[in-house]
Amino acid sequence: MARTLTINGTAHAVDLPDNVPLLWVLRDALHLTGTKYGCGVAACGACTVHIDGEAVRSCQVALGDVWGAVTTIEGIGTPDAVAVVQQAWIDHQVAQCGYCQSGQIMQAAALLAQNVAPTDDDIDEAMNGNLCRCGTYPRIRAAIHDAAKKLQEA
Repeated sequence: MARTLTINGTAHAVDLPDNVPLLWVLRDALHLTGTKYGCGVAACGACTVHIDGEAVRSCQVALGDVWGAVTTIEGIGTPDAVAVVQQAWIDHQVAQCGYCQSGQIMQAAALLAQNVAPTDDDIDEAMNGNLCRCGTYPRIRAAIHDAAKKLQEA
């Protein structure tokens, strides 16, 4: 059954079965490859996207269950205007291998949309479940604090 999804502000017609995970719709059908496949069981966070502003694991959301507008890593910044969170990631040299970073950034952006002054505990709780093989957790926390400060100043 054909359906229309709004992804990063653009309507996309998708003609796939309702049980196809959103992750594969994004990557294979729409060629938005910034969202990564990590584990397929929502345990790592590499596939995190936003649906109506809520951070969700796209590997576990079936196409037929998508309830609102989808934002992927490609939708939170542009080459000319890097999103505040993405710039904080750059400034704090968070990424090493980089594989988990789109999911980390999407989770951090959702946190900061709800809490512009997160504590370390708030960050740890929100980011729990977004795994980084390189172990850059202190840099991730510092980048989130920096982004929060810049958002407060804006």
